[in-house]
Amino acid sequence: MSLELLLPAEGVAALLASWPTDPRVFERGSTELDRTVTPELLDHYIDTGCVPADEIALVKSGPSLHPDCHRTNGRTDPAKLRKLYGDGYTIRLGNLQRVVPFLADVAKGIQQETGYSNYLHAFLTPPRSQGLLHHWDQQMAVIAQIEGEKRWQLWRPEYPAPMREYQESFRVWDPEFIPKWESAGPDMEVDLRAGQSLVLPRGWVHNPHALDADERSLHLTFAIRERTPLWVAEKLVAAAIEDPEFRRVILPGELLNPANLAACTQETRQALVAYLMAVDVEQVAPALCQAATTELEYTT
Repeated sequence: MSLELLLPAEGVAALLASWPTDPRVFERGSTELDRTVTPELLDHYIDTGCVPADEIALVKSGPSLHPDCHRTNGRTDPAKLRKLYGDGYTIRLGNLQRVVPFLADVAKGIQQETGYSNYLHAFLTPPRSQGLLHHWDQQMAVIAQIEGEKRWQLWRPEYPAPMREYQESFRVWDPEFIPKWESAGPDMEVDLRAGQSLVLPRGWVHNPHALDADERSLHLTFAIRERTPLWVAEKLVAAAIEDPEFRRVILPGELLNPANLAACTQETRQALVAYLMAVDVEQVAPALCQAATTELEYTT
């Protein structure tokens, strides 16, 4: 079971039974994840230049550097990466499930166990440094600390259940957010150590850093894209393409005239309601289950 590589049995049970809405730290101990994705492995991965250039981000208490800063002739340049790391930049290695077979299997296993597609990034932060600043994410994350320690300052969500582009932190950002959060202090603070995992529900504001640490921090973030009723609705509507009524042409005169388009929209809504009412949910459910456990696209 892949989730058991990230969480103890208690944590797996809590995740699958209730899908937590509050952060929680679990003692993971040493699992096959820790024994396989070692600091030495990731160091070697960086130093060989094998990391896909498009999957690297370099961050130091603010926005990412321009990609050309770590490339030579469009390819990953290990020497440039190491220099920037030495200057205090966090190295983010993105989508490791695409390039490390073991992690591809873990990601596939998580999807089989939850029905949710997922991806994972690695973050290497130098001692007494910080990469990303305050922000929130659109999906549940399980953070597995592999080496060192990182402090996570956490605040309750500003917006309920953000997803996809809806209420992404940078889209609805208010310059007063950080002063407000810092003035009030975090709702929760965690010093995450090697062998521990943090379950971080979507929407929770987090400010992770290693500013007080004398050794580097390495953690893996497993982002788990929850399915929602909107996902089911989209699947049902997408299947309407099989009905010729939904494939007919809407003429330019209808599209460009608000009154005509209003009438067309009303007719379409009525047709869609009738179509959905006729769907055999018992017949559709197995196909939805198959899609949940196999499709890799960003869907929530």
